Amino acid sequence: MKSLLKQTALIAIACLFFLAGFCQVKRVATIGITVKDMPSAVKFYTEVLGFKKVSDTERTGEVYERLEGIFGLHMRVVRMQLGDEFIELTDYLTAGGRNIPEDMHSNDLAFQHIAIVVSDMDKAYAHLRKYNVEHISTSPQTLPASIAPAAGVKAFYFHDQDNHSLELIYFPKGKGQPKWQQNNGNIFLGIDHTAIGISNTDNSLHFYQDILGIVRKGDSWNKGIEQEHLNNVEGASLHITGLRTAAGPGIEFLQYIQPGVGKPYPADTRADDIWYWQTELIVDDAQSVYNRLQADGYRFVSNGIVEMNDRRHSKAFIVKDPDGHAMLVRGE
Repeated sequence: MKSLLKQTALIAIACLFFLAGFCQVKRVATIGITVKDMPSAVKFYTEVLGFKKVSDTERTGEVYERLEGIFGLHMRVVRMQLGDEFIELTDYLTAGGRNIPEDMHSNDLAFQHIAIVVSDMDKAYAHLRKYNVEHISTSPQTLPASIAPAAGVKAFYFHDQDNHSLELIYFPKGKGQPKWQQNNGNIFLGIDHTAIGISNTDNSLHFYQDILGIVRKGDSWNKGIEQEHLNNVEGASLHITGLRTAAGPGIEFLQYIQPGVGKPYPADTRADDIWYWQTELIVDDAQSVYNRLQADGYRFVSNGIVEMNDRRHSKAFIVKDPDGHAMLVRGE
């Protein structure tokens, strides 16, 4: 409780230093993942990773067409929970976009993953091996003392059934949030963060910190043989920046210093393309955030700001960050 109060206080203090009225984001609500076939996706996340289905709905109509920027869509959306965190799997029934390219790498700007916290890396890895998951990392890696912020952290990258990148992460005592030390006998505990490939840390900080008011929590410069084998990028040297709201998963920037930034985020990406993710950010006033982002020239997925047909008639829109990652901003 003390830790949560301290974090909330730090966020409140930080807001005083940002532009008045734009310290908006209260929490990261869900991480959205576009999938090719819902039954196989639900089976993977349930059986392999321990998620539980919360809801299963179908969505169609003008509101969702404007929000997602696709005419004539019909979506099936399954909300799933692991610990305190949520993902939403979306299958576009009427369209169905392009697959993730086989040559996508961890330093490409379309790269995004969720980091799933485990209580025991050996047990988690053995469990994944039973399902013959496709590796990205050569094997689980323990980050060395030379990377002080992450020393002792164990991690492993792999693919889901649609070739999305996922991470298992284990935090030793003294690392990560205190709640990750309380496993209650479970192997898979929750989602610590979503990581996104970026081209320039300062540009991303302007979007996420200066405009949206998400608090920068720390930086790490990661390199070495363990990091190379974790990302499966030879010579990998990264500047990693962690940001966090008062609740929900954090957002982590991955800027590759070496071998440099990979392929750009495809400019013609649609919400039904399988590499498309959307991270839902809950704000106090969606209209004011929309106005600021529009004035600053950011690109939108949505056709304007949309009044949702929920019980609160909340306003929402999807905007692209400086590198093309989609953020679903919704008022509460």
